Amino acid sequence: MINRTIKKEVLKSLKFKPITLITGTRQVGKTTLCMEILAAFTGEELVYEKIAKLVEVDFETIKSWLNILLASNIIYLLRPYNEVSVIKRIVRRPKIYFNDTGLACYLARITNDQILSHSFFKGRFVETYIVNELRKSYKNNGIVENFYYYRDKNQNEIDLVILDGGVLNLIECKSGYDYSKKDEKSFARLSNSNYELGNSFVICNTSSIYTIDDKIYAIPISSI
Repeated sequence: MINRTIKKEVLKSLKFKPITLITGTRQVGKTTLCMEILAAFTGEELVYEKIAKLVEVDFETIKSWLNILLASNIIYLLRPYNEVSVIKRIVRRPKIYFNDTGLACYLARITNDQILSHSFFKGRFVETYIVNELRKSYKNNGIVENFYYYRDKNQNEIDLVILDGGVLNLIECKSGYDYSKKDEKSFARLSNSNYELGNSFVICNTSSIYTIDDKIYAIPISSI
């Protein structure tokens, strides 16, 4: 997923580009810390107040910095899925992703695959990589993406909900290899959707495609 040896000088230049855009050289320490914390939270719900507390700046400052990172295409916000059938039970905060998984790894001090495989952040970075690859695929094919995620107040979650031509395709991003029906109960949370339900996928480290259940398939990360 990332090179064995990351080109540090290239990543350093990427790292400090948004910092210069945000504050010049006056608050490099705070903005560096902000970038490192955001990288650690890639693939997670964005809670402005939590980030502000960790960086020790106010809410409005964090919000303005993230707006610049969004405008600079450094980060991406995935909106929660919302329709009448689920509106009463969903979480409404977006999830944050770094658009460059290598940059996020550098900021989180993950410099090779071995470190990543033992990292607490492994699942987040695998999810970030998968979401980025799917977004690039849509963009390269000239297709407008309708990507969302689902999470309810009981912490049931679907990593990616794709609305395509009136059909919902559901995706879970996993770092493991083997999954069964009991591992994917969250897909059923959208069984009453007003849209037609298409296929559901678990994108993971399996080496080949296999069937988990009716219309639910595990597919290799390498295939996306």
